[in-house]
Amino acid sequence: MTGVGEAGAAEKAGPADGAETARRVAGGRPGLLQPYAEVFAIPRAWRFCVAGILGRMPMSMFSLGTVLLISAGTGQYGLAGSVSAAGSLGGAACAPRLGRLIDRVGQHRVLVPVCLTFACSVAGLVAAVELHAPAWTFFLCGMTGGATMPQTGPMSRARWAALLAGSPRLHTAFSVESVADELCFVVGPAAVTVLATQVHPAAGVICAALFCVVGSLWFAAQRSTEPPVIAQAHAHPGSRRVLRGWIRRGGRGAGAPRTEGVTGGVIPPGANRANRANRALPVLVPSFLFLGAMFVAIDLSTVAFATRFGHRALAGFVLGCYALGSATGGLWYGSRTWRSPASRRMAVTLSVTVAGVCSFWAMPNLGVLAIVIYLSGMTIAPTLIAGFSLLEEQAPPGRSTEAMAWLSTGISVGVACGSAVTGFVLDAFGPRWGYAFAGACGVIAALIYLCGLGRVAGSTSAAAPAVSAESALAPGN
Repeated sequence: MTGVGEAGAAEKAGPADGAETARRVAGGRPGLLQPYAEVFAIPRAWRFCVAGILGRMPMSMFSLGTVLLISAGTGQYGLAGSVSAAGSLGGAACAPRLGRLIDRVGQHRVLVPVCLTFACSVAGLVAAVELHAPAWTFFLCGMTGGATMPQTGPMSRARWAALLAGSPRLHTAFSVESVADELCFVVGPAAVTVLATQVHPAAGVICAALFCVVGSLWFAAQRSTEPPVIAQAHAHPGSRRVLRGWIRRGGRGAGAPRTEGVTGGVIPPGANRANRANRALPVLVPSFLFLGAMFVAIDLSTVAFATRFGHRALAGFVLGCYALGSATGGLWYGSRTWRSPASRRMAVTLSVTVAGVCSFWAMPNLGVLAIVIYLSGMTIAPTLIAGFSLLEEQAPPGRSTEAMAWLSTGISVGVACGSAVTGFVLDAFGPRWGYAFAGACGVIAALIYLCGLGRVAGSTSAAAPAVSAESALAPGN
């Protein structure tokens, strides 16, 4: 009865009070699932989380569905791959801009027209293929679809960041989102392949559009958990130019509140966090770009490796083991309260991930590969979680969606570029060299991050005082 009363009180409380009530409600549930019970005890949290999963399904379905649709309709795999790559690059170019717009005007104002535009572009692509329209129409619809694919992943993380700001349970919520990403990349490609090959070539992309519309509209309708729009994010149209001027002048200027203990006397609102984000982005984005290239190289090389052994159908099982390992590691990682900073944790998990990938080229058969790939996958989700956590800590007020969209963009560009290079490597040298290319991409990603660790760690330590008061309330601290 007490738990019911506290849960009812949480429904009437704000986000911060709801998080505190969640900790009390779940306090008696020991074990791995306790942190997840705490975050999902926050009122209406599960609703936007599930809606976000549905809304992001196209990210694992649209590209493959486009290839299957166009190749079936025209018989040209080169054209199909080119249209798919154009869609990926369109999404990479527009995702940060959409994130910035979302931060300025609100999630629901952007999400509804964007998801409807995506659905229309899918309908146009299907019509163009069925009517044997000129190839340029394929590129137009494919690029429009990629550019307007809703970014419900960063938006869902932004909601968690607003609900659990400064809480040690924020990385638990980010673990949920990373596991959701893995779920999408396990279910999505399998579903779109079955639909396109067994039902109709257009069924895969149509299903992706339906997921997009249903999930995005449900997500946008949940206004109570939507992060508030911070007036500063859109009150000054030239905010980035002004901010650069503030940083060059050491924070001196007129009309800004005075901050004690800072050289120069005054700093504009959010300048500290903006400066920290500027320090971290040049390190994290290129590192995630090479991680994206590594991921797609592993996928394609695994298909080629399984084909070489005469068991092409087992490639999906092996890649499923990789995703399962990532989900396992993510759930364990999110259930713990960590004392070490996220920058150091990411250095460790990224290094372990790359070390595992560098061993794939030497695997003797699919059975051994499945075991090794599962174990290596266990540090992928923790790496991604730490990266998103770092950027969330350092993003300027009211711009967390844009900041996290940059990491998604880095992965998308890496996937687009890595898939092209990996194809040539596999054709010329075979799957083991494809794995070697994946390992090389991972090594470059790790070197970029480790060389820039001082910048990232310095920016994180500057953010630490804002979090320490909340962290002191966490169990184990």
